[in-house]
Amino acid sequence: MVVADTHLFRDDERGAPFLQFSQRMARAYNQTKHFVSGEPTNPEDSFVAALRRSQDSGTDLLALVGDLFSFPSEAAVEWVQRRLAGAGIPYQYTAGNHDWHYEGMAGPLEDLRSTWSRERLSPMHQGSNPLMSVREIHGVRVVMLDNSNYEILPEQLEFFRREVRSGKPMLLMVHIPLYAPGRPLGFGCGHPDWGARNDRSFELERRERWRESGHTDTTRTFHREVFLAPGLLGVFAGHVHRPSLDVVNGIPQFVTEANAVGAWMEIEVLPVG
Repeated sequence: MVVADTHLFRDDERGAPFLQFSQRMARAYNQTKHFVSGEPTNPEDSFVAALRRSQDSGTDLLALVGDLFSFPSEAAVEWVQRRLAGAGIPYQYTAGNHDWHYEGMAGPLEDLRSTWSRERLSPMHQGSNPLMSVREIHGVRVVMLDNSNYEILPEQLEFFRREVRSGKPMLLMVHIPLYAPGRPLGFGCGHPDWGARNDRSFELERRERWRESGHTDTTRTFHREVFLAPGLLGVFAGHVHRPSLDVVNGIPQFVTEANAVGAWMEIEVLPVG
């Protein structure tokens, strides 16, 4: 099961020193409408419902692909850890752009991601490298890469290449969808128009503007190699809060609707031949 964009906002007195950085996102998803019924719901109820469904369906792995949190709240991380422990479902996590971002906090995005991944999100990673991890489920490799700043680092590219060379069937999990022809900048990892001149959200989100020169060569190379990778069964992402399917060079990319409005995506991998 893939769960993305829950946007949990629970906080307590430990978050008081950070209110100037968290207040906008702390109000963003307090009350939502269920994407099917239209009835009122909220992120915590939606996450609990996803866990219940995972238990009922015998899910082998819960893939949490980012923006589980609206900001790096200790209270929210602890709340999730208790629910996951109670559910007893194996899980794997990668961060989204909101999970580690305190809006308006000074510093390069890469440094802020490193700091808050270590200081707040560490329990979610279960000892794995926050930037990249892999688990094998019934012979299928589930690869997670953190592209929450829209970019891929050289060590992540090499990690992905090693997994491709293993020759095993693979699922790739990221937060930000990879660019597919015709898609907007929300599909921003590898998008040819990604860059400072098209960054319209940096003032609202109070963060560094995207790079003037656009994507790094590493990110462009990663994008190209993903959609040429033998054995890659599919790419799975969130971020845009809208479900979609694109097929690039025969490889599908699935984006799930936000869990904040009650959604999740179930995957069944079947043998062929």
